[in-house]
Amino acid sequence: MTNPSLIMARWSAGHPWRAIAGWFLFVVMCLGIGIAVGGHAATSEDFRIGEAGRAEAMAAEGGLQQKPVEHILITAKPGTAAGLDAPAADAAARDAASRMKRLPEVESVSAPIRSDGGTAVRVEVTLRGPELDGKKHVEPLLAQTAEVQAAHPGVRVEETGGPSISKGIEKLRGEDLARTEVIALPITLITLLVVFGSVSLAVVPIVLALTSIAAAVGLSMLASHVFPDAGVSASMILLIGMAVGVDYTLFYLKREREERARSGGRLSPRAVVELAAATSGRAVVLSGLAVAVSSATLYIADDVIFSSIATGAIVVTLVAVVSSLTVLPALLAKLGQWSERRAARRARRGKPARTLRSKDGGRITTAMLRPVERRPAVTLIVGVLVMLALSAPLLNLNLTDMGRESHPRDIPAMQTYDRLNAAFPELKSMHQVVVRADPGRADEVTAALRDLAARTGDDARFTGTTELRTSPDGRISLLELAVPHYGSTDEAQSSLTTLRDEYVPATVGKLGKLGESGTPGDAGVETAVTGDVARYADYPAHQERKLPMIIGSLLLVTFAMTVWAFRSVALGLVGVVLNLLSAGAALGVLTLVFQGTWAEGALDFTSTGSIGSRVPLFLFVILFGLSMDYQVFVISRIREAVLAGASTRDAVLGGIRNSAGVVTSAAFVMVTVFASFVALHIMEMKQMGFALAVAVLLDAVVIRIVILPSLMLLLGERSWWPSRPSRPSGRTDDPVVTGPPLENVG
Repeated sequence: MTNPSLIMARWSAGHPWRAIAGWFLFVVMCLGIGIAVGGHAATSEDFRIGEAGRAEAMAAEGGLQQKPVEHILITAKPGTAAGLDAPAADAAARDAASRMKRLPEVESVSAPIRSDGGTAVRVEVTLRGPELDGKKHVEPLLAQTAEVQAAHPGVRVEETGGPSISKGIEKLRGEDLARTEVIALPITLITLLVVFGSVSLAVVPIVLALTSIAAAVGLSMLASHVFPDAGVSASMILLIGMAVGVDYTLFYLKREREERARSGGRLSPRAVVELAAATSGRAVVLSGLAVAVSSATLYIADDVIFSSIATGAIVVTLVAVVSSLTVLPALLAKLGQWSERRAARRARRGKPARTLRSKDGGRITTAMLRPVERRPAVTLIVGVLVMLALSAPLLNLNLTDMGRESHPRDIPAMQTYDRLNAAFPELKSMHQVVVRADPGRADEVTAALRDLAARTGDDARFTGTTELRTSPDGRISLLELAVPHYGSTDEAQSSLTTLRDEYVPATVGKLGKLGESGTPGDAGVETAVTGDVARYADYPAHQERKLPMIIGSLLLVTFAMTVWAFRSVALGLVGVVLNLLSAGAALGVLTLVFQGTWAEGALDFTSTGSIGSRVPLFLFVILFGLSMDYQVFVISRIREAVLAGASTRDAVLGGIRNSAGVVTSAAFVMVTVFASFVALHIMEMKQMGFALAVAVLLDAVVIRIVILPSLMLLLGERSWWPSRPSRPSGRTDDPVVTGPPLENVG
């Protein structure tokens, strides 16, 4: 069967200007259509998970769902020895309340509330619309707060709340992403210049990566109408797009340079491109499919954030594959023609032709392979022990949801948030007990909820501040209990456990029980607990339940794709084990660094003593996909040598040497891109970038240069079990023929 990648490359190389114009037209159309249609952002309903999500759905039925709330905080100006000027603070509070009431974005404004110590006054402003839409409408409120501050210079007037903090995070994330581009692009360009020694060839991977990202952004907007965007899609497209876009182009370019150098000018640029397409083109397709299929397992998490990540990763990876199979051969064909013309002009002037850089593994790779070649069993044991030692900190892994209190203090609203919670500790977090019952039992429900509130009044983990609301139809009741601790603290988590396991069953729980199907039983009463603390607890629990299923799917995908690519069950099992080693070691290093405090200064973070609950799952999925890039590329080179007649031992050593240069270069580019995310201020993004950078580095150096060749040398011919690559019956001395006949590839 004819290789599809070869067909596409042949047409592209034969019609270069059409292919180039078609690609850029495709990019413009994707981006244009995406902008015209617009994206679909995730709503509050999309984020509901576990018991907390069930309670939020019940509250929404009665119109009691959480609304976006801002707090106008009035305190003494810094350096004021006399403390807060009460009359001035009251005047500022009244002015702020009056201004906010006139805004169309505002639903209600509370009366001024004074703190217990009299050190602060606040005004609570509730915005119209869903909770997540608050950040879209908060700008007018911030403007009015600034005007109040200007009108009352004797006190400090600030604003904080979910909407203003979200707005600040959005702005900070945009600034951070722009900074990562400034860091990653120059380093990537320098790396490619070192690899190829040519400005034109160094620019090509970057241009294709950036255009792939642009096209993927547009396509992801369309996809968001099926899989809503949780606000992380653009970050993932940039993160994954730069990595795989440059990698796939680099693999292809490297092979094209090798074939051109090997031919010694005897083949046309078009023929050289076709040779590269027949081998590296297939590897790129397999790698891209591996990343896409691995990323798709994130949909199993049943979580809008992971669905958004999966969509972005899949779209940008497939677009990068398409670019490497269509426009890249056209660019290489044109560059080859221009190179031939320059060579002809140099020859006419009597100047020697420039040599092409096609250098394989360098001194470091040779040095690392020497013990592998001599004592593969020893190097395998040492390599595995090193990876297991790096994985050891996983035994102390502490997964938590990164709550609002973990956000960076570079955001002004977070600085105000700290001052607000210091003056009003009851605002730190809350529990919401939601009850759905027949309207005729509203009085019973109210009495039970008041009993519950009374029980918490004597508990130091609760402040005693409560609010009871009932829907107009009497079906839904909600009791709000203030907690003077952040949701991540042991005290808050303990209060949630006691509330769910003791207080609720002893009060409203007696009114009725759920049936086995999860719907209200005969008693017609359903109870669930949500709130800041419950959200914080239920999300990691949900991820932990999904993690085994997703990892199992990943292992199956890795195994199946390796077997499909190389017709070898042995290599499929090897791929599974190596991916587990890479992920485990990277996660262990992440735990060692971020759960402690010793690296805070170097990496600019404040440790929460935990790892974000989304990070391990994200790491496993993305790493399993990306590591297949190196797995496919390296083993493809080994398999080519075996098909050409070499023994497995010679093929392994030669294949590693031949691929080491491009693998380490590609890994350096990936590590640079991922490491640039360590400079981000958002903790989970920082942890994700760090973990991926470590994982790729370990995978490219320890796994692909030490453990994989050691294992294959020990397995020998059994590496290809149960099949055996058929060797040619004859031998050719043509240096251009380095693999199977083109019509048999793929």
